Amino acid sequence: MADPRKQAFEENKLDKKLSRLVGQAISDFGMIADGDKVMVCVSGGKDSYTLLDILLKLRERAPISFEIVAVNLDQKQPNFPAEILPNYLEQLNVAFHIEEQDTYSIVKRVIPEGKTTCGLCSRLRRGILYRVADELGATKIALGHHRDDILETLLLNMFFAGKLKGMPPKLRSDDGRHIVIRPLAYVPEKLIERYATMMNFPIIPCDLCGSQPNLQRATMKKLLRDWEKQFPGRVENIFRAMHHIVPSHLMDPNAFNFQDLEIHEDLSELGMNLEGDLAIDEGEDICALTEQTQFPISFSKKP
Repeated sequence: MADPRKQAFEENKLDKKLSRLVGQAISDFGMIADGDKVMVCVSGGKDSYTLLDILLKLRERAPISFEIVAVNLDQKQPNFPAEILPNYLEQLNVAFHIEEQDTYSIVKRVIPEGKTTCGLCSRLRRGILYRVADELGATKIALGHHRDDILETLLLNMFFAGKLKGMPPKLRSDDGRHIVIRPLAYVPEKLIERYATMMNFPIIPCDLCGSQPNLQRATMKKLLRDWEKQFPGRVENIFRAMHHIVPSHLMDPNAFNFQDLEIHEDLSELGMNLEGDLAIDEGEDICALTEQTQFPISFSKKP
């Protein structure tokens, strides 16, 4: 039988770690400002439950004042337990809104059987949530995507779209009217899984997308988890790379002006390009390093 004192210590430790990572992401990317009304999108999955719970805790001790309203989109999926979320949110004593829209029937009617429904479902859901944000007067829309989601998106875009593009922690909608934030951007999925188990959240399975086999995102998730088991530290380094972009050492002429590069002997006017001739950092021995080598990841708050 587990020692209750040790269990309580571990639970408190996990709570503090999640709060620190979420708070750091909010600070680093300016996600929430004084007076904001944050619409937290709650699907009934472990990620959105964790997001709502941590934001409520951070609000209690934040140096700024902001509102939280939880929003669930009931897409009328078969056997969706519509009473679970309202009951849970009432117990939390948090403001909430349940939006009922039958997007499930639309997706099933438009997408052929066996084809991926994610694209259409996401577009329909996004449009509805933007409208609801306007109606509620929300200034920020908070989504529950975590670090692993961001890395999976990076790999999907590299492997299938030929782009170095991930999932931003903060973005402005195409129409310029909404700001979307992802406060779990620094949080590994394994911590969320532990937290959801610890908190015993009433998880609602997703019958629309979760039951679809062989999705490429699931393949990316498995790839990342296999890498982390076989080569500890590799996933952290990939995530770290997303924070340290060097356009001059890539091949996008829109990101760096290669055309106007000229020979200069006096580099003082150019500000000394610190990347210089190095294609690989950490010195000449990096090519001899084993895959198990871990470089410390650090997120510094920008002035």
